[in-house]
Amino acid sequence: MLDIQGYLVLFLLWFISTILIRSIFKKSQCYKLPPGPPISLPLIGHAPYLRSLLHQALYKLSTRYGPLMHVLIGSQHVIVASSAEMAKQILKTYEESFCNRPIMIASENLTYGAADYFFIPYGTYWRFLKKLCMTELLSGKTLEHFVNIREDEIQCFLRNVLEISKTGKGVEMRQELIRHTNNIISRMTMGKKSNGTNDEVGQVRKLVREIGELLGAFNLGDIIGFMRPFDLQGFGKKNRDAHHNMDVMMEKVLKEHEEARAKEKGGAESDRKKDLFDILLNLIEADGADNKLTRESAKAFALDMFIAGTNGPASVLEWSLAELIRNPQVFKKAREEIDSVVGKERLVKESDIPNLPYLQAVVKETLRMHPPTPIFAREAIRGCQVDGYDIPANSKIFINAWAIGRDPKYWDNPQVYSPERFLITDEPGKSKIDVRGQYYQLLPFGSGRRSCPGSSLALLVIQATLASLVQCFDWVVNDGKNSEIDMSEEGRVTVFLAKPLKCKPVPRFVPFSA
Repeated sequence: MLDIQGYLVLFLLWFISTILIRSIFKKSQCYKLPPGPPISLPLIGHAPYLRSLLHQALYKLSTRYGPLMHVLIGSQHVIVASSAEMAKQILKTYEESFCNRPIMIASENLTYGAADYFFIPYGTYWRFLKKLCMTELLSGKTLEHFVNIREDEIQCFLRNVLEISKTGKGVEMRQELIRHTNNIISRMTMGKKSNGTNDEVGQVRKLVREIGELLGAFNLGDIIGFMRPFDLQGFGKKNRDAHHNMDVMMEKVLKEHEEARAKEKGGAESDRKKDLFDILLNLIEADGADNKLTRESAKAFALDMFIAGTNGPASVLEWSLAELIRNPQVFKKAREEIDSVVGKERLVKESDIPNLPYLQAVVKETLRMHPPTPIFAREAIRGCQVDGYDIPANSKIFINAWAIGRDPKYWDNPQVYSPERFLITDEPGKSKIDVRGQYYQLLPFGSGRRSCPGSSLALLVIQATLASLVQCFDWVVNDGKNSEIDMSEEGRVTVFLAKPLKCKPVPRFVPFSA
């Protein structure tokens, strides 16, 4: 017992001396930091101010300390931008200083040592991956190649909802939407979809959910540097197990594709539709490139596709449907537009979307109020100044897209769901607000060099799926007594409704024989 007490005393002495030494060195660095809460506690920093959902807590602090704010999360300097002006300075004016994404323990463990496009440090290889994304993997030509898959999956999704409607039961939409978006990504990426059993794609979906939870988990080692090696919460084993299981799945799919390609080269006939793994294998095998796509980067890209392409679109679709149900006049207007453009004899298609400006406005308004990732992060490659304040090197930068989308400086009645705000007639020298990062008051997909490369795919899936749900079904909540829905939020990486949307679909237009 005495030995244990002695060790505890030594540990406490080391612990306290470490804190004191670190605080002395910090005070010696005379930064002019942005304003922030005055009281910072040892080890945990300003964590007591951040007990609610992070984006909401930071928004409340920004109303007191301003649109550029400094907080300490553990031992980490965090600079928070909560206005379009501050976001523009970070993402455009001084972008070269903020071209990295912070690498957390989970992202390093789960994404092949941060070998993926999303987390890899800015540099030559990142630029190479960016070029591949834009010209090969997520180009307009590639997305067009998979249009039939997306439209086929929408029909399968509608058939499934129609079958549920015959039972008279409610549908938990989140579960159905995640299955739908995951099937689209699975077919585009590896040519397979889930058949509803414990199959390979179903296993991938479970692993993607687990990995998403691990990426969003609160890990003490990320915010208190010296605790990183100890893994007190046991995330290390969970990360390693999840990574191993996903890697086994990815390798299996790659080998299946390699075997199929070898047979085709040998003259065997095949009607197999080429998918993204085929494109990745072409890039791995390519000769004469300045950089070569590694097998690890290919698997990491596929993992990015599964994570971002499943939860993000499903979240936006759930929020959109909830808002349409709560705002029946908006629902009616969206349906009338679809009926007038598409008619009542066929299902709406992706090619109809450019002629449905009100539907597009509905999606934009949802993204304004409910961005699937309310905060996106950058890291300061080097120290610089923003708006007259010092930003220390290696600081974490949080862009609060959720707060920016609700800024009354840019949005009239920002708490009111009103797609009409995006339908203002074009004026000379002005254009309608888009969501791809050019308008800093609306940043659901980020902006700049490290904006989301899959925004075009996400919008195609969201808009076409939502249009079909509006066209084909009425939606009843609370047994038809009212249209009230609890719009509370939950989640860290991707934010969903706190209570999954459950509603009864009532068929209104069946575009295929039952």
